Amino acid sequence: MNIVIAGAGQVGTHLARMLSSEKHNIVLLDNADERLRLLDGNSDVMTMNGSPMSISDLYETGIKTTDLFIAVTPYESENISACILAKNLGAEKTVARIDNYEYFRAENLERFRSFGIDSLIYPEMLAAQEIVQSLKMPGIRQLYEFEEGKLIMAGFKIRENSPIINKPLHTMDIKSENFRIMAITRGPETFIPTAHDSIQNGDIVYFITPQNNMKHLKEKAGKGNFDVKNVMILGGSRIGVKTAQFAPESYNIKIIETDRERGYKLVDQLDNALVIHGDGRNLELLKEEGIERMDAFVALTGSSETNILSSILAKRLGVKKTVAEVENIDFLELAENFNIGTIINKKRIAASHIYQLTLSASINTVKCITASRAEVIELTAMSGSKITRELLKDLKISNEVNIGAIIRGDQIFIAHGDIQILAGDRVIVFCLESGIGKIEKYFA
Repeated sequence: MNIVIAGAGQVGTHLARMLSSEKHNIVLLDNADERLRLLDGNSDVMTMNGSPMSISDLYETGIKTTDLFIAVTPYESENISACILAKNLGAEKTVARIDNYEYFRAENLERFRSFGIDSLIYPEMLAAQEIVQSLKMPGIRQLYEFEEGKLIMAGFKIRENSPIINKPLHTMDIKSENFRIMAITRGPETFIPTAHDSIQNGDIVYFITPQNNMKHLKEKAGKGNFDVKNVMILGGSRIGVKTAQFAPESYNIKIIETDRERGYKLVDQLDNALVIHGDGRNLELLKEEGIERMDAFVALTGSSETNILSSILAKRLGVKKTVAEVENIDFLELAENFNIGTIINKKRIAASHIYQLTLSASINTVKCITASRAEVIELTAMSGSKITRELLKDLKISNEVNIGAIIRGDQIFIAHGDIQILAGDRVIVFCLESGIGKIEKYFA
């Protein structure tokens, strides 16, 4: 596939690296040499200094034969205009990064399609949705819902109190437990376990189970139940605003913002949050504002270091649930090692949504695993596809993928060796790195 990406910021460069590893032809367009130099020599991406608003520059990228044009510059109006230009110059599909929630109304989406913009992406909104989802189930590191929440994939940090620790996986009966272990993250490595592997203290384990089995799964993971009511958000960024807006009305939300003028704007925008002007790095301020009485602490400043350190501090002060935005990819493993809770990286979240547009029609959904190079995908089995021809145990599927669950009409089945996938089934699969390409051919 020929892909042009306009904007060599964090989202654009991460997306370029991700897509180039899938052997797509990528052109990354930006008017700042210093940003383009970060990619030169380190990937198979062609970089070009130019403007997405220039017709001649777009022609030079090969826009006439472009399958997908992605505009992710920092400027919403430029992204919209660039997509309209690209579509009119020959691009087959276009995606624009925006920062205005009202554009997602059905009538506005249709209007943008008529302009030539096929998809809109709002990274801050996607990140906020993941944060709110994680707050609703606070004992879980990462949470992914399928079939309107009836099927859940959850990542738990396993401690010594778990009854399944140090036991080989073949001793667990998938059918009676009604959950499946999809993958394990141990230190810097994420792997799909074999039947002879066992869970160790400190592992992050990804399970898939029906929603009505979550209580049983939490018991096996050694996790208790508690509700989130009082939430402190550090940083009134766009993600912070969206998090407050998407949060349940029952939450008591307190936002700490260092910029006084920004704080006044937050007061006007939010009617469900108390806004405090102050430096969230000040321990005395945090104590004065009742951090020790908080059920959850969400760090969303522009600094990954501040977010990590403040989350560590919140944990030490007794906050049970912490969430940190870590945009510096080099810090993701560090953040995980510090056991700070849920980690949010908006560029990976946005990239996985855009990545879906490069895949076949059999793939319905792609969700990234923030702290590892892995994805969770939902595929539909086509009539006559290879995945439908044999029992799962007889299919020679790559060890980079793990089939977790099958949605058949209004029924949900946790995958096991004796089950056979039927045409029309929607299948949830955990994929390591290049595993998507290896499983995709089974569903064609």
